Formats: sequence, C-alpha cells, structure tokens
Amino acid sequence: MVGTCPAKNLLHCGDNFFLLPPVTNEKKSRILAQSQLVIDRIARHRHAAVGFATVSVLGMAAAFAVAPTDDSRHVQLQTVVEKLALPAVTISLSEQESYIREERVQRGDTLPSLLSRLGINDQEALSFLRLDTIAQQMARQLRPGKSVTAKTGDGGELLALHFPVSGKDTLIIVERGQHGFIAQEQPVSLETRTIVRSGEVRYSLFGATDAAGIPDGVATQLAEIFGGDIDFHRDLRKGDRFSVVYEMLYQRGQPVRSGKIIAAEFTNDKRTYQAYWYVAEGSRGGYYTADGKSLRKAFLRSPLEFSRVTSGFTTSRFHPVLNTWRAHKGVDYGAPIGTRIRSVADGTIEFAGRQGGYGNLLIVRHQGIYSTAYGHLNGFAPGIRKGTRVAQGDILGYVGQTGLASGPHLHYEFRVRNQQVNPLAVTLPTTQPLDTAQLPRFKASTEPLRAQILVLEDLPTLASID
Repeated sequence: MVGTCPAKNLLHCGDNFFLLPPVTNEKKSRILAQSQLVIDRIARHRHAAVGFATVSVLGMAAAFAVAPTDDSRHVQLQTVVEKLALPAVTISLSEQESYIREERVQRGDTLPSLLSRLGINDQEALSFLRLDTIAQQMARQLRPGKSVTAKTGDGGELLALHFPVSGKDTLIIVERGQHGFIAQEQPVSLETRTIVRSGEVRYSLFGATDAAGIPDGVATQLAEIFGGDIDFHRDLRKGDRFSVVYEMLYQRGQPVRSGKIIAAEFTNDKRTYQAYWYVAEGSRGGYYTADGKSLRKAFLRSPLEFSRVTSGFTTSRFHPVLNTWRAHKGVDYGAPIGTRIRSVADGTIEFAGRQGGYGNLLIVRHQGIYSTAYGHLNGFAPGIRKGTRVAQGDILGYVGQTGLASGPHLHYEFRVRNQQVNPLAVTLPTTQPLDTAQLPRFKASTEPLRAQILVLEDLPTLASID
C-alpha cells in the first residue's frame, strides 16, 4: 500500500515512511505515479534481498528497502561421478630407487659374505653368480683389499655389480635387465697414483703390511726384491722396519689393484737394504741398490714365496716313512697342498715325471754347472714338460704329497755339477751392475724416491703418505 500523510508530508510504502518536500496537488500526483513505477520495477527483481533506487524527480531523492519474495525457486543438487581411465605407467629398472655401496674383500670372505656386506639380499643373483661362466671368476678372485661396488634396490635386490679382475685392466660387470642378469668383462681406464708407506715387523711380514695398509701384492713383491739378501722364512726379527713407494691403480677414484714397487728400504737385524726400480738401456727394467748394483740374483733363495723349513740339509736324518737313518740332500718346505712352486732361476726343464721316492719330480737345468730339483709335487703347471724354457719366478708346479712323504711339503735340491749342496748355505751367483755411463741417469731418477723414504724415517712407525 502506498499513501501520504498530508500533515507530515510523509510517503507511506508498506512499513516504511519517506519524508517528501511540499508539493502542489498536480506535482504530487505525478510523483506518486512515478514512485509506483519504480516500486513495480523493483518488485520484478525477485532474487534481490535489498535494493536501492535513486529517483531524481524535481530535485527529490527517494530510497526503498525491498524484502525477498516468498516464491524462490527450488534448486536441486545432483552429484555426477565419472570414471576416468588412468594412463599406463611402466617403471623401468633404471627409474627404481637405488643405492650404491662399496666394500673391500676381507680375509676369509666368501661370495655370500661379500654380497651380504654389500647389502644384497637376492637369491636369484647369487645363483646367477655361481652358474654364469664369466661371473664365476669372482669367487676365485676374492683377494683381500679388492674394492667391489654394488647397486641395489629398496629390497636388497641386485641391480648392478662391478668387480675388478686380478692382473688385468678389466671389470666384470653384472647387470639386471628386463629378462634376467647379464655378465660381461669390460676394459677400464685406470689412473696410476704413487703411494708411500712404512711399517714395523712385530710377528710376520704380512701382519706388518696389513697393519700399514699395504696390499698383499706389494708385500709379496717386497719379499721377492729382498729375497736374495733376506731369508723371510728364518731371518725376520721383531722390530725390523721397512718403507716402500709403490704404484696403485684406481678406477673412478677407487683402488682396483696394486702396481709395481718403485722404491723400497728394508732394515733387517740392524742392516739396511735398498731397492730402486730402473729401466736400463736395452732392458725391461729391474731393481738396483743405491750405488747401481742389480738386486736380481741369478738364483732365488727359496722356490716358495712363504713357507717354513720342516727339514734341513743333512747327511743323517731319521726318515719318517722308511723309519731308518739316511742322508737328506735337500731342504723340505712345509706348505698346504696346491701351494705354487716357482723356478729359482732361468733354465730348461730337464725332467718332468715320476721318479721313485721323489714322487712327481721336476729337474731344471740352469746355465753353467747348476740345476735344481723339486719333489713330491701334486702336479705340474700348464705347459711344463721336458724341454720347456722357464724364467726366474715362473710357476713350475704345486706342493703335494706324492712319493715317500709323510705330509704335504716340497723337497728342494740345489745341485752343482749334479751333486746336491745345501741351498741355504751355498753362495749364489750375482748379476752384472749398471754400466758406469748409466749411473748419472740412474742417480737422477732415484734421488726423489730416496727423499720420500727419508721423510718416512722421521715419522712415527706405521705412518703413511697417500
């Protein structure tokens, strides 16, 4: 309802009153008519809760409040669920979460124990390593100190394994593919570094080198270099010291294997011996003393790298098998069956076969009046037969217990004009020293090495410089 109150000039619209200026009856009629049009227009907007209109009629402003209508439309809500096809996602082996771990082979390691320390829990991988022709080499080459790298998945499954091959610049690489494992041997590019270390003998040479972090291959070379002057079976003393400069081969920053000794010094029973690697003109290289004398003896003192003398040279010994007294014209070295036996000098195989109480016997004829004999062998090395030429250090055969032997050992004889002499007492022939013309070059090449060894002499025992 719209109306006016003449006394107070009010415009009444519903519950609202609006003050109007004084107007004439004619003007009043026009205002009321226009106001009604505005109200009708506002009412048509049913969804508005509050509306404001400003009307300018003859200088007058009017405002209106509008309440919501009661005929609001009912809105229905509907939930629509549509299934969308997900794209197929395949996770390749290379995209799996993986972990890299590296371990060094320890003494007494087996393939399972090494894999366990590498975090590998994969029976399928272990079976492959045992059956595959290439991978089988790993079980036979578990040398202490060798660095092995493995890549594994979340559950310990093997993804890749890198194993350096002993004596070769190659790696055995085992990788898991879509159809199983694949093993292959690949060449690697190796970096050579020079390592300087020292140690002190407390119980054994290998114990001392282990304590100093020196690989077994370097320890063996150390014994071979000084083997003509020091009997490592009998002459080592507690407190003997040594310093060594040697090469170490690395692949991707990790040690793969040891190289050759470049310089070494060994103090045995207060007497010091030195050795320097030098390639003389027209030679393949060798070790020399500080004054240029060759350390390569015409004969090695022992045909075994490491062992113990169980029976010496004598004219009367009680034979453990024959139970009678008789001469023993050689030296017995106790060692496990299969221990490698090396030739003590260059020569030619004169006899290879079985002979009486010697069992399997080898006789090597050397230059001049000398020959050596090796008895009770378990077997001969490949290619060893009568007429074969051998070099000093070549493997001839393996320790056994054939013939008249009460236990595994090597019976070794040194013969001069076919007569046995005591190998531990005979004066061995020597080789020629460096020519005087080569001495200046030799001195110049060995001075830096000597300086490195002198540094170690001023450091505490078992010090090392990498």
